[in-house]
Amino acid sequence: MAASERQSCSELRDAVVVQEGTREAPQDIKMALYKHGQLIPSLGDAKFRSPITPQVIEKKFEYYRNNETLNTHGMLVFGTCSGLSGIMANLVFRNSFKVKYEALKTYASLTTLPFLATIVTYKLFVTDALKSGNLSKESCVLRSSLVGVACGVSYPSALAFYKNGRLAVKYQTVPLPPKGRVMLHWLLLCQTGMKAMAIPLFFQILMGVFSGLHHYGVFEKTQARSVPDD
Repeated sequence: MAASERQSCSELRDAVVVQEGTREAPQDIKMALYKHGQLIPSLGDAKFRSPITPQVIEKKFEYYRNNETLNTHGMLVFGTCSGLSGIMANLVFRNSFKVKYEALKTYASLTTLPFLATIVTYKLFVTDALKSGNLSKESCVLRSSLVGVACGVSYPSALAFYKNGRLAVKYQTVPLPPKGRVMLHWLLLCQTGMKAMAIPLFFQILMGVFSGLHHYGVFEKTQARSVPDD
C-alpha cells in the first residue's frame, strides 16, 4: 500500500516537473548556459548584437577602400613621374636632332604612353602579385624599381629617339647618316642627350624603391588586421 502511494506521488511529481518545464522553456532559452567551461550567449544577447554586424562589415569595406585609394594614388604618382621623364626625353632628343616640328604631337605621346605603361605594368607585376601573396618585400622593391627603369626611362627614351629620328629624316634637320651605319650615326649624334637621361633614371629608381616599400607596408597592415580599430 505504501509502495503504491509512493509510486503515485512520484508520477504526480514527474507530471508537475514536465508541466513546469514546458512552461519555463521560453525562460530557459533566454538564460545563458555554461558548456565546457565557456559561456554560451543567450538568444537575447544575439538579438542585441545583430545590429552591430552591418557596422563591422561597413568598417571593413571602408578600410579596404582606403587602402585601395592609397594604392591608386601611389600608382598615379609613379605614372606621373614616368610622364615627366617622357617630357624630358622628348626635349633632349628634339634638341639632339634639332627638330622644331610637330612639337605638340610628340609631347602628347611621350607624356601619355609612359604614364599608361607604368600604371598597367605596375599593377600586373607588383599590385596583383602582392594581392596573391606570392611576393616578398625584397621582390616587391626590386620589381617596382625595374618598372620605373623600364617604363619611366628606357621606354620613353627609345620612343623619343624613334619619333624625333623620323622627324629629323623627314625634315632633314641633321645630315643623313651614311648607308650601313645608321644606328651608330644616330647614337653618336645623341650621346650627350643620352647622358642627360641619367637624371630621370636616378629619380625613377628612387621612386620605385619608395613605392615598393609603401605598397608592401599597406599590404602588411591589411593582412595584419581585417577590421580597423575604432
